Amino acid sequence: MDIPWAVAELRHFLELAKLRPIEIPDIAYFGSGMWNAASDDEIAESAQVVEKILDRALPRWRTAVPADENETVNKWCQHIEAARRAVVELERREEIAEKLGEDAPDLNASQMHPWIWDGAKAMWQSGHYRQAVVAAAIKLNAELQNKIGRNDVSEKDLFRQAFTTKAPEPGKARLRLMPDDGSPTYTSLQEGVAAFAEGCYRAIRNPSSHVPQPELPEHEALEQLAAFSMLARWVESATVER
Repeated sequence: MDIPWAVAELRHFLELAKLRPIEIPDIAYFGSGMWNAASDDEIAESAQVVEKILDRALPRWRTAVPADENETVNKWCQHIEAARRAVVELERREEIAEKLGEDAPDLNASQMHPWIWDGAKAMWQSGHYRQAVVAAAIKLNAELQNKIGRNDVSEKDLFRQAFTTKAPEPGKARLRLMPDDGSPTYTSLQEGVAAFAEGCYRAIRNPSSHVPQPELPEHEALEQLAAFSMLARWVESATVER
């Protein structure tokens, strides 16, 4: 992320959305509502960019930042508070990491394979992490079906047939991650992806779909998304053999 640019965009939004008391000539106003410094159209244009920055800087801002004052004070209150927090987060990220200890790598849902994040995004941003993972799994299944031109099988069976070492058959295209050179490596790679996919759909996707489950903690959902992201990268990079 270009942090100076992002911070500048956030500060520009904050200037546009700056709150000021409602003043109506010859009328005493005692409500809690407030006006913004700029027009609603100007703020909305800036917000289009700012929301994307917030999604990267504060992925949970839509649920973590209170929105109560959107109704009682001003409809941009949640955005204003989130933008303020994001400025601090971006400007002091390195300092915070240094002062708080181990600077371990961050895992961000938006940095997963595009198929996975596209499938998960709507549910993820509303805090429905388990359903976000399920949606990502469904999206990946659809992308694989599209790639090999099949809709008669799905999920683990689809992966098993796509990555089998058997030769293609009419209506049954295969995916190859490397040329078939007859080596153990080729066989291991093909069978390994199929087995990994079966584990993901059996142990992650199916239980969440068939049996009521408590909501996943965010970090566990990230781990599960990462598993499907790996699968997505294999599928996208594989060559279709018909």
